[in-house]
Amino acid sequence: MKLQSIDILIILIYLLAVVVIGLVLRKKAKENKEEYLLGGNSLPWYMLCLSNASGMFDISGTMWMVALAFVYGLKSVWIPWLWPVFNQIFLMMYLSVWIRRSGVSTGAEWMITRFGNGKDSKLSHSVVVAFALIAAMGFLAYGFVGLGKFVEIFIPWNLVAPYVPFEVPTAYIPHFYGIILTLIAGFYAILGGMASIVWADVIQYFIMLVVSVVIAYIAMHNLSIHHLTVPDGWYSPFFGWDLDLDWSGILSEVNEKIKSDGYSPFSIFFSLMLFKGVLASLAGPTPNYDMQKVLSTKTPQEAAKMSGFVSIVLLPIRYLIIIGLTVLAILFYDQLNLRSANGIDFEKILPSAINNFVPVGLMGLLLAGLLGAFKGSFAGTLNAAQAYTVNDIYLKYIKPNATNQQISTMNYATGISFIILSIILGLFAKDVNSVLQWIVSALYGSYIAANVLKWHWWRFNGYGFFWGMVAGMIPAMIFPTIFNNTLDLYYFPLLLAISFGGCILGTLLTEPTDTETLKKFYKTVRPWGFWKPIHELVVQEDPTFEANKNFTLDIFNVVVGIIAQTALTIWPMYLVLMQWIPLIITSVVLAICAVILKKTWWDKLHTEEIKKTEQTTNKTSALI
Repeated sequence: MKLQSIDILIILIYLLAVVVIGLVLRKKAKENKEEYLLGGNSLPWYMLCLSNASGMFDISGTMWMVALAFVYGLKSVWIPWLWPVFNQIFLMMYLSVWIRRSGVSTGAEWMITRFGNGKDSKLSHSVVVAFALIAAMGFLAYGFVGLGKFVEIFIPWNLVAPYVPFEVPTAYIPHFYGIILTLIAGFYAILGGMASIVWADVIQYFIMLVVSVVIAYIAMHNLSIHHLTVPDGWYSPFFGWDLDLDWSGILSEVNEKIKSDGYSPFSIFFSLMLFKGVLASLAGPTPNYDMQKVLSTKTPQEAAKMSGFVSIVLLPIRYLIIIGLTVLAILFYDQLNLRSANGIDFEKILPSAINNFVPVGLMGLLLAGLLGAFKGSFAGTLNAAQAYTVNDIYLKYIKPNATNQQISTMNYATGISFIILSIILGLFAKDVNSVLQWIVSALYGSYIAANVLKWHWWRFNGYGFFWGMVAGMIPAMIFPTIFNNTLDLYYFPLLLAISFGGCILGTLLTEPTDTETLKKFYKTVRPWGFWKPIHELVVQEDPTFEANKNFTLDIFNVVVGIIAQTALTIWPMYLVLMQWIPLIITSVVLAICAVILKKTWWDKLHTEEIKKTEQTTNKTSALI
C-alpha cells in the first residue's frame, strides 16, 4: 500500500497547523527567556503532561519497542527499564516537587541552588552544561536515525533519486531523508519556544489516541480469524535464567537478533537493568526536555501531578499501537520488506506494518501523528539544548545584560548550530538501538553517582560533583571502543565505581559547601537523607522547622507506582492479544494500586497545597 492523495493532504494540513501555532506564539515567546524556555510558568499541568507524553511517543523509540515486542513478546515490557521508564514514578512521588521548589530555569542553574556561587559551584555548573549538550546531541541523532528509516519505507528512493543532483550510497539513504526532515522540523522547533511545543504536542497526542485505538481494533479483528504462530513463552512476561525463546522453524532469523542484542542470560541483564534503573531514578531527571517540563509547571504540586499522569496517558495508548502493529507484522510477516543494506532490519517492522496494513486516510493520520511525535521530541530536546546554551553559557559568562532581542537571536543561532551538529553525529550512527544503548547505559552511567549524592548527603560539594561527572564522562566516551562487542549495560558497574570514586575524593579533599547555602537549600527543597548537621543548624534558627520524614512513604509509593506502571504497560497487550484471564488479573492489580495511591500520594499532595495556600494567606494578612 502506498500513500494516497488523502493521506498526503492530512499530513500537510497537520504540518501547516503546527507551523501556524509556532507563528502565532512567536511574539509571546520573544518577550523574555522565561516565556521562550518555560512558557512563563503559566501552562496548566495537564497540558504539560500531555506534551511530555506526546514527546515520549517518538518515532525512534516506537520503532525500537515494536521490534522488541515482535522478538520478545510480553517479555519486552521489561527492556525499556533500560531507560529507565520508571524514573517517572520517582518524579511523581517526590522528585518533581523537590526540583520545582528551586524555581530555576535549567538543571545546570539548579547547581547554584545546591552549591552556591563559589568556584566549585561554577565547575559543577559547567560540567552539567557539558553533559546536557552532549546528551542533547545524542538524542537528536537518535531521532534523526529513526526518522530516516521510517520515511524510507513510504517514499521509495527510486522516486526521489532522479531529483537529487548527486549519488547517495544505499546505506545512507535513511540518513538523507533524516537530514531533509530534520531541517524542516528544525524550522518549527526554533520558532516557537515552550508554549508552541506544548500546544502542538497536545494536538499530536489526540491524533495518536484515535489511531492507536483503531489499529488495536484492526489487530484484534485479524487475530480472531488467524492464528498467531510464536515460540513457547512469547505470551508470558515471566522469565528464568535465560529467555528460552526459540524461533527456529517459525522465523529463524529472529534467533540471530536475540543473540546480537546481548540480553541473555536475561536474569543477569534484568538484575543489572533494575540496579542501574533505581540509581538513575534516585539521581533525578537528566538535564533534558523532561526536566524542562517539570520546571515549566506553576507549583511543586502541579509538577508531581504532571509527572504522575504521564504514565497514565502515555503507556496504554502507546502499547495499543505497539502490540497492534506487532500482531499484524507476525501474522503477515511474508508481506513485509525488512531487508536493508546490512541484512534484515527489525527496526523497519513499524513502518513496514503501517505501509501494509493501515487503511487509506488512517495512514495519513498515523503518519501525521508519528511525524508530529518526532517533531515534538526533537523540539523538546532542542529547546533544552538552547536553554542550557543561552541561559547557562551566554547569559552567565558572555553577556549577562543581554536584551530580549539579543537573547532571541542567540536562541535561533543556537538552535541552528545544534541541528547541524546532530545531523553530523547521526551520519555516524549505526542504528537506533546502538545510539539508545550508548545514551542510557554509558553516558547516563556517568551521571548517576554525582546526582544521587547531591540530594542525599550534606557534605557532598561542587568539587565532588565535578570530578564525579568528569570521572564518569571520560570512560563513557572511551569504553564503547574498548568493549566494542559488549552490551553497554554490562560495564555500567565499572563506570559507576569510577564515577563514585571521583565524587568521594573530590569531596573529601576539599572544603564543604558554604553553610548558608546548605541551610537555604535544605529549607527550600527539603530532601530526606544524611542532612543531620544542617538540620540541627536550621532548627537552632527556626525551632518550628520539621525535617522531611517521608522517606518510608515515598519509597512505598514508588514500589506501588512501579507495579501500577508495569500493569499499565501490559494491560493493552493482554487486551489486543485477547488474553482475558491475565487481563482481569492485571485490571484488579491496577485498581488496588489506584486506591492505595489515592490515599498515600494524591490526598497528600492536596493537603500540602492547602497548607501552602494558608501560609501565603497568613503572610499576606500580616503584611496588611
